[in-house]
Amino acid sequence: MRTPTEVTQIECVATCVTSTMSQWNSYMDGTTKANGLAIRRLIKKHLPYLYDALALDFFNPYEGSCVKKEGLLVYKHSGIEYFLKYE
Repeated sequence: MRTPTEVTQIECVATCVTSTMSQWNSYMDGTTKANGLAIRRLIKKHLPYLYDALALDFFNPYEGSCVKKEGLLVYKHSGIEYFLKYE
């Protein structure tokens, strides 16, 4: 599965900070490497408030650590994982 570039909607369901360890394990179970640039573009289009809050116009050294699985994208910024459900 490739990182999706076209989705109808995205919702930020949690971060690693707001999740319990069992929730985090559930989110991360079965993930594979994702294209962080593609996820950033989806965030800009569907979640502009998050894009601005994270200042994603600037370089993000964690972007290479993004992962995905069916229905879920995980964008990493400043050591925090943002769990994004998509359709």
